[in-house]
Amino acid sequence: MGLKTDKIIQADVVVIGAGAAGGNCIVHLAEQISSDNSDNSKPSIAWISNNFRWGTSRLSGSDKQTYYKLGTSAEVANSATDFAETLTDSGATHYDLALTEGINSLREFFHLVELGVPFPKDKFGAFIGYKTDNDPYQSATSAGPLTSKYMSQALEKRARQLGVSIYDGLEFIDLVSQEESWLAFFIDRKNAALKKETSSIITVFVCKYLVVATGGPGELFRTTVYPSSQFSSHGILFKAGVYGENLSEWQFGLASINPRWNVSGSYMQAIPRIFSSLPDGSDERNFLDGLFDNPYQCASMIFLKGYQWPFDVEHITGSSKIDLAVLKEQQAGRKIFLDFTRNPFGIGKSINIDKLSEQARKYLIDRQAGQPLPIDRLRALNPLAIEFYRSKGIDLASKPIEIALCAQHNNGGIAVDINWQTNLKNLYVIGELAGTHGVKRPGGAALNAGQVGGLRAAQHIIKNFEATELSADTKQIESTLQRWSNRSDGKLN
Repeated sequence: MGLKTDKIIQADVVVIGAGAAGGNCIVHLAEQISSDNSDNSKPSIAWISNNFRWGTSRLSGSDKQTYYKLGTSAEVANSATDFAETLTDSGATHYDLALTEGINSLREFFHLVELGVPFPKDKFGAFIGYKTDNDPYQSATSAGPLTSKYMSQALEKRARQLGVSIYDGLEFIDLVSQEESWLAFFIDRKNAALKKETSSIITVFVCKYLVVATGGPGELFRTTVYPSSQFSSHGILFKAGVYGENLSEWQFGLASINPRWNVSGSYMQAIPRIFSSLPDGSDERNFLDGLFDNPYQCASMIFLKGYQWPFDVEHITGSSKIDLAVLKEQQAGRKIFLDFTRNPFGIGKSINIDKLSEQARKYLIDRQAGQPLPIDRLRALNPLAIEFYRSKGIDLASKPIEIALCAQHNNGGIAVDINWQTNLKNLYVIGELAGTHGVKRPGGAALNAGQVGGLRAAQHIIKNFEATELSADTKQIESTLQRWSNRSDGKLN
C-alpha cells in the first residue's frame, strides 16, 4: 500500500472525536482561552473527527436520551457524596472519579442549558427529574430521544462561534510519542478521493496535549445498538502504552435492530406485547407465557424494564428474566418483536391497571397513561418516542418492531485520573473510551461523565500549559508510514 504525508499540522492541543465529550472539551478550552485577558501565551487548539455527523452521541439512543446528574428535583434531594456512592455501589468505579463527576455535574448541566439544550422545566423553573435505572434519586432528566444529539449540535455550534479550527474527514490511525509531544496520524480519505489517489494520503498532527474522545468499541459485537463502524481507538492507545481497566464490564439490553435504538424508558413502561417468530414471520410465539406466575406479573416486569433496562444478575428472578428469554429465542434463530398494538399475552384488549404492581400502577395513573392499548399509553407517556420511529419510516401504531439483546456500552476502558489524564503525560481520554463508568452505572451517567471529563481535561491543560516550540520528527513519520505500508493485509482499519 502506498502512503504519503499530505500535511503536517501543529497545534498545542488536539481533541479527537466529535461527540458530546470531545465537543465539551474543545468548547471549554476555547472559552477559557477567549476569556483570558492576560499576556500569557495561549494554546492553539484543533478539533478532529472522521465525520462530525457520525458517532454515538449523534446517532444512538438509550442513555443518550437521558442525562444523569446531581438532582434538580424539588422533591428529592441528593448530594455529591450520594452521587458518588450510587456510582461506586457495585464496583469498578473509583470513588474520587465518581465524586468529581458529582461535584461538577450541575456546572456542566447548566453549561448545556446556557448553550440551548432544551431540558424541560416546570412553571417554577425547576428542571424536571425522574428515576432512571440504578438510580435511588430523581436525578435523571431528558430533552427527548435525541438529547445527546442536541448536546453535540449545541457544542459544535459554540465551537464554531469561538473560531475553533475544525478538521473533518480525518480517521485516527496511529499515535507516536516524541519526547515532549505527540504525533497523531490520520488518513484523509476525503482528500484522497478528491485527488483520485490510488495511495492513501496521511495528515500528521504534532501537539503537546492530546485528548481522545472516540467512543466505545461497538464493532466488537455482531448484535449491537452502536452506530455502524463505531470501532473507537483502544488498540491505538494500548499500543502507545496506556493502561486499561474493567474492560470486561459491558452493558447489554433490549434494542431495536433497524434502526439501532434502545427500547428503554417509556417504550417498556407502556407495557407492549413481546413475541417471537421464525425468520419468515411464521410460528408466532408468546415466549414470555409461563415465565412469571401470571400475565399481570409479566406485564409488571415488562414495565420495570423501563427502569431496569440493562441486564442485571440481581434482577435474574425479576425483570432480567426477560433479557434471558429474548437471548434464548435469538440463539434458536428466531426473531423477537415489540408490538404496541396489543397487550402482553393473556391480558386481552384492555389492561386492568389495578392488577399491576403498585409501582407500575401508580406511575401510569400519575401520568394519565392507563389507556387500554400500549400505543395509547406510550402516546400519553412520551409522544416523541413514537415520532422518533415514525421519522425512520416505522409506525408503531400499525406494525411490530424487531428487537434483540444488544451490546450497548463498555463500562470499562482507558484508566484515567481525576483530570481524565492517562498514565502517559499530556494524553487524556474522555467519554465512553474512559473507564470511569462502573458495573451498574445509572442510565444517563455516561453523558455526565463525558461532560465532566471534558471540563476537567480542559482545566488541567490550561492550568499547566507552557508554550513550547513544536516540531515533527520526519524520520519517525517516515518510519511509521513504512510500517503501515508493510502491512500484509493492506488495510488501515
